[in-house]
Amino acid sequence: MPCNWLDSPLKVKTEAGMTKRPHKPISLKELAALLKLSQSTVSRIVNGSATEHRIAEETQRRVLEAAAQHGYSANSVARSLRQKRTYTIGVIVPEISEGYSTAVLSGIEDELLKDGFFYFVVSHRHRDDLLRDYPRLMLSRSVEGIIAVDTHIEEELHIPQVAVSGHLRRPGVINIELDHGQAAHMALSHLKSLGHTKLAFIKGQAFSSDTHTRWQAIEQEAKALGIAIDPELVVQMINPDPSPEPGTEVTRQLLATKHLFTAIFAFNDVSAIGAIIALREAGLRVPRDVSVVGFDDVLIASTTNPPLTTIHQPLRSMGQVAATTLLGLLRGEIPQPHPEVITVYPRLVVRKSTSHAPGHALSAQGAALSSD
Repeated sequence: MPCNWLDSPLKVKTEAGMTKRPHKPISLKELAALLKLSQSTVSRIVNGSATEHRIAEETQRRVLEAAAQHGYSANSVARSLRQKRTYTIGVIVPEISEGYSTAVLSGIEDELLKDGFFYFVVSHRHRDDLLRDYPRLMLSRSVEGIIAVDTHIEEELHIPQVAVSGHLRRPGVINIELDHGQAAHMALSHLKSLGHTKLAFIKGQAFSSDTHTRWQAIEQEAKALGIAIDPELVVQMINPDPSPEPGTEVTRQLLATKHLFTAIFAFNDVSAIGAIIALREAGLRVPRDVSVVGFDDVLIASTTNPPLTTIHQPLRSMGQVAATTLLGLLRGEIPQPHPEVITVYPRLVVRKSTSHAPGHALSAQGAALSSD
């Protein structure tokens, strides 16, 4: 039951030992009168829309200071009822851990907070029941739109949706996608320029939206560059653990085949770090014996030993584009028919995990493998 301060039994002890009821918070009308401003101006400032109405910064400061001093806070519930809006966005991610998802989320947060939107995030951990139930749960919370990150939503929800790396074509859904063809070309061209012809590949888990699209791009670009892909040197991660462990596991599998390779192109930076761990376990040096290329360019990629050569995927920008696109849909600023895809572009970041394929690399690796 709502509590009215005037009727509340809560009392505050004064210095003299006497007790009194707390003061009733100031109203919008009273705050506006105190500041000698219109109620609409005060309302716009405390509700976070001062910039779009070009209200002077000094006025904003006066209002916010007075609101804090006199205990005024905007009534977001009343605002929602009045405008028949919730100003709430749902965000669905596979998991929340350092790397891909958090980088995209930071970009989403940038734009939504700037526009005064509340958002909440759910992670499904690739569980079918959560993938099925979360969209409906969000609808029950009256979200105005959904951003799905590396997540397939099969059901039609009849609210605006934007997918980051979704690769699922459906009417009404706008996809924010990387140009994987360009990314594959950059990585493979870099390795070829260093003299690498025996390449190993780590594919992503089957549940990742990018796995199939990226592998198709790698196959096409390898063919165009005259790089032969040995099926024995292609492994796919299965373990859903977001740590480097899945990359370590599959790299051990590569080493166990006894097929020689001088470079690994990993699905992402985390699996590339796992590959480096397994290579070192086998007595191989990175990049002297084996070069390693990652994908994403997450924060940790520049701090590993050695720092990781990788394909920079503009994850934060992808989150920003996803949020601004969804807000554009809500405002009716994106004309029909909506674009199916908004493409973003990668760049190669060369660090110290790649080098020229040495003439002795194969024999050195063979010696290390035979000693296992």
